[in-house]
Amino acid sequence: MSEQTPVSPPDGETTETDEQTTRETAAATDEGSETTNDTVSTGAESVVAALEQAGAETLFGVQGGAIMPVYDALYDSEKLTHITMAHEQGASHAADAYGIVSGKPGVCLATSGPGATNLVTGIADASMDSDPMIALTGQVPTNFVGNDAFQETDTVGVTQPVTKHSYFADDSDTVGTDVGEAFALADAGRQGPTLVDLPKDVTKGETDRFPGQPQTPDTYNPPTTAEPEAVDVAAAALAEAERPVILAGGGVIKAEASDELRAFAKEYQIPVITTMPGIGSFPETHELSLEWAGMHGTGYANMAITNTDCMLAIGTRFDDRLTGDVETFAPDADLVHVDIDPAEISKNIEADYPLIGDAAAVLDQLHDAMPVAYEALGTSSEAYEEWREQCQTWKDEYEMEYDMPEDEPLKPQYVVERFSEVADDDAIVTTGVGQHQMWASQFWTFTEPRTWVSSHGLGTMGYGVPSAIGAKIAAPDKEVVCFDGDGSFLMTVQELSVAVREDLDVTYVVLNNEAVGMVRQWQDGFYEGRRMASEYPWIPQFDMLAEAFGARGFRLEDYDSVDEVIEKARNYDGPAVIDAIIDPAENVYPMVPSGGDNGLFALNGDQLGDI
Repeated sequence: MSEQTPVSPPDGETTETDEQTTRETAAATDEGSETTNDTVSTGAESVVAALEQAGAETLFGVQGGAIMPVYDALYDSEKLTHITMAHEQGASHAADAYGIVSGKPGVCLATSGPGATNLVTGIADASMDSDPMIALTGQVPTNFVGNDAFQETDTVGVTQPVTKHSYFADDSDTVGTDVGEAFALADAGRQGPTLVDLPKDVTKGETDRFPGQPQTPDTYNPPTTAEPEAVDVAAAALAEAERPVILAGGGVIKAEASDELRAFAKEYQIPVITTMPGIGSFPETHELSLEWAGMHGTGYANMAITNTDCMLAIGTRFDDRLTGDVETFAPDADLVHVDIDPAEISKNIEADYPLIGDAAAVLDQLHDAMPVAYEALGTSSEAYEEWREQCQTWKDEYEMEYDMPEDEPLKPQYVVERFSEVADDDAIVTTGVGQHQMWASQFWTFTEPRTWVSSHGLGTMGYGVPSAIGAKIAAPDKEVVCFDGDGSFLMTVQELSVAVREDLDVTYVVLNNEAVGMVRQWQDGFYEGRRMASEYPWIPQFDMLAEAFGARGFRLEDYDSVDEVIEKARNYDGPAVIDAIIDPAENVYPMVPSGGDNGLFALNGDQLGDI
């Protein structure tokens, strides 16, 4: 699977005949469905019933006029829990994170107009990262549509480019089927967001049509296994290689293929690199792990990419933050590209051996094909031994490290490392976007999938606070830690009220450098230090702000207090905020300049100036 959701409706536009066939099939399923309560009287009740049929458990949303009939129907639901968020953007990010952690679509709701448009950032975020999510939006009554009615927006038109498909519900009898189909489509194949726009007269309208089990459109048939002949040829290329690597993208996690990845890599002793969305798919503690690659990835991962002669890339769309200059990305490598979405094959990097299918299924196919390929060539994985030794040499040479002078302020990397050392092995880390996101991904040790929750393709500041809420609700028994920056934290700090109200045991660590740090770093590196609108002349005390919200606040300013403050925050039974005052001059390295050569990365500011 890949990391970005397609922007067009599945398999092109469906015809009126196709839609009628789908509805008739769903109606037939309705007649034979077995439920504890299979009666509805309104379109809104059908919407709620469809969510229950789909197995949804938690909804994130904000009330409003046009969506009110749906909320009224939720009043009687015994299966669905609703979390009232402080802002609709928070609802979409919480639902997104819920989907990442649980693996099934998160659900967010909003009213028409500004409620719907406030969801768009979160929907676009889920689209870029192929996260499963369904958005339900209220809409003005159908006879008002197009008349610029109060709180009217063309929600379908606005969201169609950033969803797998957006539906306009036009019939109380079929609205439940629409919602069920949208839920199923969000989860099927290459996961991603869908949306159903719900006019108020449709949800208030009478119906006795009970929705059946969610079904994808008949026209949507994503592949499962790759063509056997193509698999054999790709396996031969891997077996013939001298310097192979595996590049594991977010699609590995989406496809629940982490076990297959680990088994394949360990069996054939091939070094593993991940993309940022792929973090956790392969344990970073394993000797074969080179961790993640790209603009701020490890030096050893980028060196391996630059020198490999055969890359097995799984579920990645080869975005620019990973590849840098596509002309210099893995320049000597034959590329085996596994993806469930044919649109990603050769879109950015030319694939020599395309394998279209589900990541887990194709990895199993390759696993079975490799022994035959080795035998035919008279080789084995022992041929990679010298290459593995070279990768280890790079790991030693470009070890992730940082300086801690006694006369300089607290280093953020140390805060992340110390927290990682004491946290649960399966703790979930969420982040906002910026320098803190990079430090969290670089210096936390990840060993399990679905423990890294962040905004990758869209790069959405403000993602951290609400995403921690969604993650905790999806996995209530797991420790959840959010690393945020002061700029990112301020964008959605209002959602802290939700964490307090819901009594969620989440620890927020604000790596506070009183700046939009990544912008400031780029200004210093590429704009002659002209710091325009990147530094804050004044900023709140986040520990005190946390207390005002009803959370527990801690202030962290020196190394001697790090362990004690982390322990107190972790032991507090409820939301805690650590305001960590870090070195404002600290930058994120390694760094590959935008559009640069992955093999020419800077380890410090002086080197950056020489590239």
